Amino acid sequence: MPKVAVLNVSGQQVGEIELQDSIFGVEVNQHVLYEVVKNQLANKRQGTQSALTRAEVRGGGRKPWRQKGTGRARAGTIRSPLWSGGGVIFAPKPRDYRYSVPKKVRRLAMKSALTSKVNANELIVLDELQLATPKTKDMVNILSNLNVDKKALIVMAEKNEAIIKSANNIPGVETALVSTLNVYDILKYDKFIITKDAVEKVEEVYA
Repeated sequence: MPKVAVLNVSGQQVGEIELQDSIFGVEVNQHVLYEVVKNQLANKRQGTQSALTRAEVRGGGRKPWRQKGTGRARAGTIRSPLWSGGGVIFAPKPRDYRYSVPKKVRRLAMKSALTSKVNANELIVLDELQLATPKTKDMVNILSNLNVDKKALIVMAEKNEAIIKSANNIPGVETALVSTLNVYDILKYDKFIITKDAVEKVEEVYA
């Protein structure tokens, strides 16, 4: 089982935690990570792009000049896609980009993402994370104590408004609950900060 140091908010080690091999020690499957991230990004797409075809552009009902005898190319409408102001060939239309990925694949991708953070020494486990009141300065100090100077994802077991509001104004820092955790967010951030009780909840969910 991989062992990771448990730190307090001052950045001092207060113990160690053994992580489950079946979740934090699997073989990282790069292809599964790619498929799940692609799926998440596709599901986020609005699919509202739209353009007009030659049949939908206003005007162009009259033939611009006669078929023969002018020396110019044949033209049936000024709204041809070849003309400026004309329609669009194969114009994009609103569509749904969503598709599903098997549950087993999603679970394997989650385990691979968590393992990759352990392997890269980007996983930080805190004994607890509590703030009396929302204060950005306090959160900045905690991150500084943990030597976090890049993008970071803070994962909690339960919702804590003080922590969420304290992290909201810090560029590159995001908060998440174990229940909302996803592969894209894990890989997107350089540091993965998680509380000890959140680790236990992750292990309970993905065991």
